[in-house]
Amino acid sequence: MAKSMTPVQLLRELEPVAEQNLDRHLSMAKEWHPHDYVPWDEGRNFAAMGGTDWAPGESRLGEVARAAMITNLLTEDNLPSYHRLISDAFSRDGTWRTWVDRWTAEENRHGIAIRDYLVVTRGVDPVALERARMICMEQGVDNPNGTGDHSVLPGVAYVTFQELATRVSHRNTGRVCDDPIADRMLTRIATDENLHMVFYRNICGAALDLVPDDALAAISAVIRNFTMPGAGMPDFRRNSVLLAKHGIYDLRQHLEEVIEPVLRKWNIFERNDFSPRGAEVLDELGTFLEKLRTDVVRFEEQRDRALARDAARRERESV
Repeated sequence: MAKSMTPVQLLRELEPVAEQNLDRHLSMAKEWHPHDYVPWDEGRNFAAMGGTDWAPGESRLGEVARAAMITNLLTEDNLPSYHRLISDAFSRDGTWRTWVDRWTAEENRHGIAIRDYLVVTRGVDPVALERARMICMEQGVDNPNGTGDHSVLPGVAYVTFQELATRVSHRNTGRVCDDPIADRMLTRIATDENLHMVFYRNICGAALDLVPDDALAAISAVIRNFTMPGAGMPDFRRNSVLLAKHGIYDLRQHLEEVIEPVLRKWNIFERNDFSPRGAEVLDELGTFLEKLRTDVVRFEEQRDRALARDAARRERESV
């Protein structure tokens, strides 16, 4: 019979792994300061202090870069909800508390840096941005993994994939900003996200060794129900379609740069320690991934047609 543990038992068993990975993280994480990534000499007062308020023509960011920056920032803004959820999953005891608080402090820098950059460079409408922030934080985030279960296994599985997805999104956003300052800032943030992902991935990998069936069930449920944590923000659907259309974060990236590399790291489809129940879940996961590969091709065909229509329309308008 496959081994099973309560969340409390599992946290106790995993704590030495968490301590080891916390030490690893601290040895690799580089200190950085948000103010070093903002061109402060570009800043000037808004109307309330005798200057002028934002106007669309002031932004040097294109439509895609603005949408990506706003989406990434509003996602970061819900950090209080993420802290609550991960504290509930990991507890406020011992190494788990140390990690959660360190992770929260590091994540907080991301929102600080992006917001300061956008306000100083007048990259987006700061009034609209603040109103969207209020909406996001008042809504909070309660069920990001889509399972309704916020205990350690689905919790750590979700943040493994989500941190990697966020890394991909930040990195690709930097590339479309056409601004070396923004690119440098988002590369720095993406590096943080990758280190966070490695911590969670290693914890989830250790959980697979301890309770393979239960861990696999959580991983499969998270993959099948995955949504980005910013799904409730204003204009999320419009912006996510725009970002997918222009390669910031699309279905192929989700499959090939997020899901598949992590599953390979865990040797999910090569393991032989699952019970018949686990083997059934593995088959279901394999079927889901095959469907996802088909969906990728269908999405790209639709995207190519849409981009071709956009190009034809621009050509007609330019005549």
